[in-house]
Amino acid sequence: MIKRVLWALLALLLAGAALVWMINFGSGPRIQDLAPTAAPSGEQVARGAYLARVGNCMLCHTERGGPPYAGGRPIATPFGTVFSSNLTPDARTGIGSWSAAHFRRALHEGRSRDGRLLYPAFPYTHTTLVTGADADALFDYLRSLPPVNRPNRLHRLRFPYDSQAALAVWRTLYFRPEKFEEDAAHTPEWNRGAYLVRGLGHCGACHTARNALGGSRDLADLSGGLIPMQNWYAPSLSSPNQAGVAEWPIAEIEQLLSTGASRNAMVQGPMGEVVLHSLQYLEPVDIRAIAVFLKSLPPTGGDSDPREVPQAGAQLLARGGKIYEQHCAGCHGDAGQGVPNAYPALAGNRAITLPVTANLVQVVLNGGFAPATRGNPRPFGMPPFAMQLSDADVAAVLTFVRASWGNRAAPVSELEVTQQRSSARP
Repeated sequence: MIKRVLWALLALLLAGAALVWMINFGSGPRIQDLAPTAAPSGEQVARGAYLARVGNCMLCHTERGGPPYAGGRPIATPFGTVFSSNLTPDARTGIGSWSAAHFRRALHEGRSRDGRLLYPAFPYTHTTLVTGADADALFDYLRSLPPVNRPNRLHRLRFPYDSQAALAVWRTLYFRPEKFEEDAAHTPEWNRGAYLVRGLGHCGACHTARNALGGSRDLADLSGGLIPMQNWYAPSLSSPNQAGVAEWPIAEIEQLLSTGASRNAMVQGPMGEVVLHSLQYLEPVDIRAIAVFLKSLPPTGGDSDPREVPQAGAQLLARGGKIYEQHCAGCHGDAGQGVPNAYPALAGNRAITLPVTANLVQVVLNGGFAPATRGNPRPFGMPPFAMQLSDADVAAVLTFVRASWGNRAAPVSELEVTQQRSSARP
């Protein structure tokens, strides 16, 4: 009986969702179905190639080992797997039959050529801010690529998330097409940085917390969040206790963004991929614009008061200290001081005391590797310890590090490590 009631309620919900879709979305206005004919200039193609770097488009739209931009890369979500689409100019399986207007609509409204609603694994919640001129340059670059005949793979999403009606409800709650508006109170440099961060760079796709439906009311707050299905925490870009850079010199922010390493920080995990495939190739003026914008973010709180942090027991700290001496001190130093330009200091390191410990567990289990960039071609790395340390060992050594040399953060539980190990994806 209860099951029948639940199914009836679900049917009513989907019916309402379908109505929302028909009223608010439909299939959108019809767009001319003519493929573009004029060949773009070399300058326009080069500009589009640069913008594709800004958006890191190739990373998601290229399956590992597959042709560039031919799609097929699986993107895991809490609702199932989405496969990226073929962006090469193949007429049958790619965007060869698209017009510039179709492409603009995809970026700005999240619709495919036929008007279908696209899943927000494609970050149209951010690309909606991309200017029409930049959208056209991107399109012209993609048109210049070699066509690859490779049909798009069907998404593997659970019911009801695989329906257009459910997607329409999600969009009603969390998406409205927008245009980027410059803020007259700030400099052109700041506005350029805001445009890159909020738009094509889609930084908020990772650095903004999501609710159970994968939505956020404000993708511009950059307040940090756990990246779904990746088990990495994207720290707040405004909190001085996480990844805020309001007090950093501009040059140091630029160095971190363009090389992946600076005096006080080193990027790893998903951010390492962003630097490797995107940021290191940006023009210095754009790196500076991003740095100026990030430095201007108003500092926010939200971290627990150190005086209220639970303290670990002496026995656990002693065990962690022995493990640290055996496996870690050789690189990071007896007092967590590290080695400049090689091994990061652990004492006073904000990455060590983050309120979410996912990144620390990832690094200990799977190793820590900064991206090899033009400005830092041979970064030092940390080996994985998943085969050497038990979950209790990892919890003990991380608890020790988080409570030593002036660090003051909550202990790491064995359960946290166990959960991370069972689902971790390097």
